[in-house]
Amino acid sequence: MGKKGYLVLENGKIFEGISFGYKKEVSGEVVFNTGMVGYPESLTDPSYYGQILTFTYPLIGNYGVPPLTHKNNIFDYIESDKIQIRALIVSSYIANNSHWQSKEYFSSWLVSQKVPALDGIDTRTLTKILRTTGVMKGILTFNKPQNNEGLNFYDINKENLAPYVSCKKKMTYGNGKNRILFIDCGVKYNQIKELLKYDTTIIRVPWNYDPFRVLSNLDFDAVFISNGPGDPRNMPETVDTIKEAIKREIPIFGICLGHQLLSLAAGGEIFKLKYGHRGQNQPVVNQIDHKCYITSQNHGFAVSNEHIPPGWFNWFTNLNDDTNEGLHHKILPIFSVQFHPEAAPGPTDTDWLFKYFISKI
Repeated sequence: MGKKGYLVLENGKIFEGISFGYKKEVSGEVVFNTGMVGYPESLTDPSYYGQILTFTYPLIGNYGVPPLTHKNNIFDYIESDKIQIRALIVSSYIANNSHWQSKEYFSSWLVSQKVPALDGIDTRTLTKILRTTGVMKGILTFNKPQNNEGLNFYDINKENLAPYVSCKKKMTYGNGKNRILFIDCGVKYNQIKELLKYDTTIIRVPWNYDPFRVLSNLDFDAVFISNGPGDPRNMPETVDTIKEAIKREIPIFGICLGHQLLSLAAGGEIFKLKYGHRGQNQPVVNQIDHKCYITSQNHGFAVSNEHIPPGWFNWFTNLNDDTNEGLHHKILPIFSVQFHPEAAPGPTDTDWLFKYFISKI
C-alpha cells in the first residue's frame, strides 16, 4: 500500500487517500471533470494548469498511457508536451491496465512527470462540495494537518497563467495557401491538427506576440486564438492584438480562452462560473438554426449574455445553465466558441467549425 496523502480544502474539509503519483506537496484550484474517458488528453490540456483535477468517474487508469510519439513536435495522443495539472484526485486507481496501445502504467507516468495523485478519495462527496459552494483552493500534502490554519493556498486567478503554457518563440507547421496566425495561449495540439487539414500554414506565436508592430513583417490571412488557463482579464496584451485584428477586419476564430479574449476585445464582459464546465457531455444549441450538439468543455469563466457588445450576437447557448457558448459578429467573419470543437477527448459534433473558419478567409 502506498503512502497516505491528504487533500485539504480552504473551507477546512480534509480528505484522506493513498498516493499513486509523485510525493510532493502542491497547492491549486480544486475542480472536477465529469468525463468517463480521455484522462491522458485531459491531464495534458494546458487549460488545467494550476488546478487540482478530480475525476467524477470512479475508475481511472484502466487503459494505461498511450505511446508518447510525435510528428513535427506535435504529440499523437496527448495534447501538450507534459502533464499540466498540479495534482490528480480519483476514487479508484486501476493499476492493472489493459489496452493494445498502452506503453506505460498510469502511476509511473505521473511519477516521471512529478505529479502527485491520490486514490481512495470520496470523489462524490468532494464533487458535491464543489458543486454547492463553488471551486476552491486546496492543498495536497503528506503531513496530516489538524485544520487549514497556516497553510499557503495558491490562488491561480491572481496572475496571468499564459506565460507558463504558451510557446516561447514563433513556430511554423504546414505549407498551405491559407496562412493562419495562431495565438498560443496554451494550445491543445488537436487544434493545430484540425487546421492543418485545410491547406494551411500555421504560424504559431506566443500569447503576447504583436504581429502589427512595425518590424514584424508577418504575412497572414486570418487569426486563430487558442484555449488556455486562467482569467483572460490578466492578458491585456493579447486583447489589444485582437482589437487591432478586428479593426482591420481580419477573419478571426477563437476557442475557449480565445472566445473570452475575443469577447473582451469586442467590448463584452466575462464572469467566473461557480464550478465551471469540465467534461465531454455539455449540450449546446446553435441560435441560428437551433441545432443541438454535445460538446467537450473545460473552462471556469464565461462570457456575459447581458453584455453582448453592439454588432455581435450570441451564437451558441449552453442547455444546462443558459450561459454563453459562442459569439459571432453580425457582418464580419469574426467569431468564437466556448467549447472545444477539436474534442480530444470528447465528441466531434462541431468539428465543422474549422471548415467554416477556413471558408471565411
